[in-house]
This record gives sequence, C-alpha cells and structure tokens, in this order.
Amino acid sequence: MLASVMAGDQDYAGDVTIAEAWNQLASDPDAQLIDVRTQPEWSFVGVPDLGRLGKRTVFVSWQMYPDMSVNPRFSEELRAQGLKAGQPLYFICRSGARSRAAAKAMTAGGFGPCYNVSGGFEGDLNADKHRGQLGGWKAAGLAWIQS
Repeated sequence: MLASVMAGDQDYAGDVTIAEAWNQLASDPDAQLIDVRTQPEWSFVGVPDLGRLGKRTVFVSWQMYPDMSVNPRFSEELRAQGLKAGQPLYFICRSGARSRAAAKAMTAGGFGPCYNVSGGFEGDLNADKHRGQLGGWKAAGLAWIQS
C-alpha cells in the first residue's frame, strides 16, 4: 500500500505524493496518469511528460473552460482513451482539488483504483502568491513540457 493513501476513505483509493505517483507509473505498466486540467492550462502552464517511462499522459478536462462546469462526458472520454476498470489511475490537476473530485467520481463509476496526486502539477502558492515552486510536479523536478 502506498504510504500516503488515507486509511478508511472509501470514496477513492486515496491521496499519493508526486514521488509515489511517479514511482507507481514507472513500476506498474497498467498505471496511468490523467491530467484533468483545462486546455488553456495544458497549453500555457505545461504538462507532465512521461516519455522517460515510455508512457503518455491522458488529457481529459474534469471541468470545462470557461464556465468551469463539470464535464458531463468525463467517464466516456476516459473510456475513449482506452482506460478501463481495474487499471490504477492517477489523477492530477493544478493543486489537487479537481483531481480528487475526479478520482472520487471515477471510483463511484467503476474505475480504479483511483488516486489523487496531492500537490498537483503546480503545487501551493508560495509567499509571493506564485505556483510551480512550492510542491507539485514542477517543483519536484519531474519532466514536463510547455508549448
């Protein structure tokens, strides 16, 4: 069991750190990373790069830009990407809130185990109110690309 999975939480498999997610993606050929942010975030902020692992990140928005309503086709879009029940899924967003909601919803929908990557892609705000330097995928020094 992963170290930071929350014991007793039945809504989803739990929260994992950035390092735990990377290690599971590296060691389990079925494990998949799903980035649930929006198209503008992917385009302007950057995206996780799993090329070193011989994998690709799946991109499906949990909320739709610009009104940020929940994507009613989220589970269908995951299935269209080839994801299936029984496959370990690691959901990531900016800081961990949207990805937790997606992990819970997809667990209820029969996917999983579904994990939330705590800290997200950009992490928390630092003292200057900037992201990308305090926690998260970028600050951990993991591979990422920007268009």
